[in-house]
Amino acid sequence: MLETFDDVRADIDRRLREAADNWRCAMHSAVIATADADARVMIVRGWDGGSRTLRFHTDARAPKAGLIGRGAPVGVLLYDKGEKVQIRCRGTGRIEREGPMVDAAWEESTNFARRCYLGEGPGAESQAPTSGLPPQFEGTEPDDAQLIPARDNFAILLVSVESFDWFQLAHTGHRRAILDAEGARWVSP
Repeated sequence: MLETFDDVRADIDRRLREAADNWRCAMHSAVIATADADARVMIVRGWDGGSRTLRFHTDARAPKAGLIGRGAPVGVLLYDKGEKVQIRCRGTGRIEREGPMVDAAWEESTNFARRCYLGEGPGAESQAPTSGLPPQFEGTEPDDAQLIPARDNFAILLVSVESFDWFQLAHTGHRRAILDAEGARWVSP
């Protein structure tokens, strides 16, 4: 059990860094909630502890991209079932489609992952079950030239975290801490 706010801060930073770096990490998949009360699972792609910014990849055509735009409230929920730790983050999200950070995120993605941005826009209706991908890319990794049009649909979601709600379940007694602009405080779970 963690006993100090410094320990909680370090735990949050370690877990978010690991979530971004390790696809096997329990917190690699996060639930993202937007102001329209919609929630979806997204993969944590980056964590900058200095600026307290989470990074996710998204399709620029997705409804959430239009809703979030250049700045809107976003909630992020991460949970490690094995260690029984939940982290809730609240902050301001923004969608970036261009710039060095977006270019770097695109470059670090595999061609197999990039192919997702070749398909129909998220939410496009279909007469049958579909991945939305063009048929020639079902189960196939496109080459760099085939992916040129996909780049226009790629964007990143950056969430500037303003508050953390850290919660650990334990049979000896749960612990919960809030860390935000007002400071840090223990609260009843």
